[in-house]
Amino acid sequence: MLKNELLEIIANGESSGVEFKRDDLRPEQLAKEIVALANFQGGQVLIGVEDDGSITGIQRKNLEEWIMDTVFGRYIHPSIIPFYEEIVLGDKKVAIITISNCTGKPYFVRHNNREETYIRVGSISRPATREQLIQLSESGGLLHVELLPVFGTTFKTLDQARLEDYLANIVGDTEMPSTIPDWENRLSGLGFMSPDNMDKHVCTVAGIVLFAHSPRHHFHRAGLRWMSFSGNDMDYQAQDDTFLDAPLLGLFEGQAGKGRHLVQMGLIELSIDRARPFISVEADKPDENFRREREWYYPPDAVREALLNSFAHRDWTRSAEVEMVNYNDRLEINSPGALQNSMSVEKMLAGQRSVRNPIILETLRDYGYVDMRGMGIRRKIVPLTRDLTGKDPVFETTEDYVKTILPRK
Repeated sequence: MLKNELLEIIANGESSGVEFKRDDLRPEQLAKEIVALANFQGGQVLIGVEDDGSITGIQRKNLEEWIMDTVFGRYIHPSIIPFYEEIVLGDKKVAIITISNCTGKPYFVRHNNREETYIRVGSISRPATREQLIQLSESGGLLHVELLPVFGTTFKTLDQARLEDYLANIVGDTEMPSTIPDWENRLSGLGFMSPDNMDKHVCTVAGIVLFAHSPRHHFHRAGLRWMSFSGNDMDYQAQDDTFLDAPLLGLFEGQAGKGRHLVQMGLIELSIDRARPFISVEADKPDENFRREREWYYPPDAVREALLNSFAHRDWTRSAEVEMVNYNDRLEINSPGALQNSMSVEKMLAGQRSVRNPIILETLRDYGYVDMRGMGIRRKIVPLTRDLTGKDPVFETTEDYVKTILPRK
């Protein structure tokens, strides 16, 4: 780091990614700030700078050794490898500890035989709440929320016809379970049910989302919020506004490759069917076969792929539903939760993959909803949108959502 870069950081003050500290702090205090930054998006701790930005410099001997061996070596778990440097400003020296956007979340401070975790909220490091700890564990791959039990559910919560089709025609089971305990054990092995602490079986999030008769009745963040507006924002009166509730998978008949066909729509088919009058129009005149072709304002395969991505990769710890909103100039599909780990829009467009809900994703692949390569954005959404509209789709990401924006033809 150059001197002028350091001075600019100091002049801008503390923030979500920058913390100032004197060098006489205790190791657990420094560990707390580092852990909070690591659990957020990374950042920098400047040692030798007061809270008001005045530079007092570092006085501690062997500061680097103390930071690396004591603070990082004894107080922070799991291990983080930071970048350490010292810069001379006049007659004073400032130490900079840079923590990258780490992938081993959650990180903890080990002190007094306890482990505590912290999160950055603005320029303050605070103890993580239970919900934040779950989100950190999920983002770090230590917890798959799709496997959590949904209490109050039973085997009868699930659609047995869809389950029988899955086992017989997708998995290839030659015999169906004959009793409810048999079903519970089989579905527990697949991750769709789970034993609770009373020796009973309940459905998991994955089981509810994929196979339940009415997923939203048992797990309110399932389903889709669909809206359409005649203008370019929500100030206009809604043309359509509803919640769609159905299992993610359609009900099919027949074996794969042998005349297999859809007999009851799942949530993806239901969503596109509901949106069809608002995102397409029939041609005024019939073609040579006396059929009226449908003109789409957005490529239907791109809409379908964006919807599938929004469910397959969403953060189920978030209480919001997936939203699809149609405007006069664009279609927005909003998936709750941030991108997984260090994933970025650039990496996503390049074809990198980071799986958040492996059971849901693999089941969708089993049915052919998504391909085995996981390249839907690169191979479908971007080129299909560009071909139809002459414009590229836009992808927005925050800590709260991932949004796909398709421009209207």
